[in-house]
Amino acid sequence: MRISLQQARRLILTCQGLDGSWRLPSGKEGAARTVERLGFVQIDTIAVIERAHHHTLWTRRPDYRPDMLDELLGDDRRVFEYWAAPAAAYVPMVDYRWYLPRMRRFREGGSQSKWLAAHRGLVREVLARIKCEGPLGSSDFEAPPGATRGTWWDWKPAKIALEFLFNRGQLMISRRRKFERRYDLTERVLPPGLDTREPDLPETYRFGLRRYLAAHGLATVRDLRWGSAWRLPAETLRELVTAGEVVRVEIEGLENEPHYGLKKVIDAAGRRKSRATLLHLLSPFDSIAGDRLRLRRLFGFDYKIECYVPKPKRRYGYFCLPIVWGERFVGRLDSKADRRTGRYLVHHLHLESGVAVTDELLTTLAGTLRRFATFNGCEKVVVSASSPRSLRGALVNELRRPSE
Repeated sequence: MRISLQQARRLILTCQGLDGSWRLPSGKEGAARTVERLGFVQIDTIAVIERAHHHTLWTRRPDYRPDMLDELLGDDRRVFEYWAAPAAAYVPMVDYRWYLPRMRRFREGGSQSKWLAAHRGLVREVLARIKCEGPLGSSDFEAPPGATRGTWWDWKPAKIALEFLFNRGQLMISRRRKFERRYDLTERVLPPGLDTREPDLPETYRFGLRRYLAAHGLATVRDLRWGSAWRLPAETLRELVTAGEVVRVEIEGLENEPHYGLKKVIDAAGRRKSRATLLHLLSPFDSIAGDRLRLRRLFGFDYKIECYVPKPKRRYGYFCLPIVWGERFVGRLDSKADRRTGRYLVHHLHLESGVAVTDELLTTLAGTLRRFATFNGCEKVVVSASSPRSLRGALVNELRRPSE
């Protein structure tokens, strides 16, 4: 199968829920199904704006509120926390069994098992307290005398035990309190009737490949190994290609890098009518932006999050948000939500080379900024700088217009 680069981008945006084509219920149910469609939503602690997991869901669900995810985790048990790809994430509870092989690998050896074996008394104490007292966080355990707080290397032993027992599947996150994890026994967190049969690795890899391609549309062998929670082997891909479930796709301009997609997903996308051109301010940890090499290859957008870069070396700002408009990444936004004063501060808005400042772009961008400011608990958008410089004045004028 051969498609244009534009068709490839449309397919990816559709699978990611960024083209407005998803028809999901409103409210918390819609949020739950969004996590299920994406496969996972990455968690991050940075809070200069609303945290990444909430931001990612709001991007696709304009009626989303942060308390919805808290309830889906702690009350409804529709999602659980675990490692998806390289990061901690909210994962659909219906996918729980497919993460059991990874939990088993944590139990079967490595440095974590050696540490737990060397601290058996502490582990017994941690488990006994949780069994007796219910969900507990790291703050419920005292640090040893003389301990200092710092990097994770300075974690108190009880915190290390909690994390390692979580990795092994003996503990799960029952809920969060002021973003602190509250750990509980796995059997008390899992909802009744959940399928907990552990699949074998071939089954797991087939599930993982289908899950990734359904959420991302197209992928190379490298993408599947890097971006999936299961580090999928090439043999699984060949198996599903031979069965006709997955098809090889040549993208014009990228012929040297074969891509693959689920046949039923590609066929459905081909029948779908075009949607309105939408503009999104994406989290740096959004599902579509997480794989930087894939983003550059398929969208020509060279992106790097700079919060981990020394300030003198930053080019675009501390926490820069990719801006996608229609099928193109058109800019970057460095901003902060000053909730104390109710101002959403746009430190710098940068448009990519060749992006024209049109009336349509200004109107769309201003509307999105207003809505994003409201989501972040702010009433006013303040624009300090832009590239090109002329954009700032035009955008400020647009923001002054009454919203429709």
